[in-house]
Amino acid sequence: MAHQHQENQTEAQRDIVLQSTVFAVERLQVTLRGGETAVRHIVRHPGAVCVLGVLDDGRLVTIRNFRVAIGKWMNEFCAGKLELGEDPLHAAGRELEEETGYQAGSIESLGTFYTSPGFTDELMYAFVARQLRPCPARLELDERIEVVLRTTDEFAQLVRTGEVCDAKTLATFLRWQLAQS
Repeated sequence: MAHQHQENQTEAQRDIVLQSTVFAVERLQVTLRGGETAVRHIVRHPGAVCVLGVLDDGRLVTIRNFRVAIGKWMNEFCAGKLELGEDPLHAAGRELEEETGYQAGSIESLGTFYTSPGFTDELMYAFVARQLRPCPARLELDERIEVVLRTTDEFAQLVRTGEVCDAKTLATFLRWQLAQS
């Protein structure tokens, strides 16, 4: 269930200038309103999932994740990139198990959102996972993750103080909170 690029542009040229294992950077030549052309670089991403795990006692399964791009630890919900052709629901269960060591008995969609449409087409699929049971975590070699169980009030306080400043986590938390009201 990969997302589609829905564009209404008449680019004169599209070139991949970087292809990595996670994303591609595409150079677009676009026609502006006045008729002149401009170059834009767009990050093409296969999409990702973000999973808010809720234990039977109501605590949230959060992680402290060291992010190399910014060189610091972040308070987040587990997340990960979709594999080619992978169903987001399957990816949500996989990422929850790999990063937190919990297996879900129930996973529900909280909807989708674009992470940063000014420069990327990455579509994030948000989920809430319940009926959690411990299982072996399977961190990738480059992942530095610590699981931290928090009450909803504790997590909300981290949001208020800015200690949760990861957009996918904030959006997923908001979607979950609104789904409960």
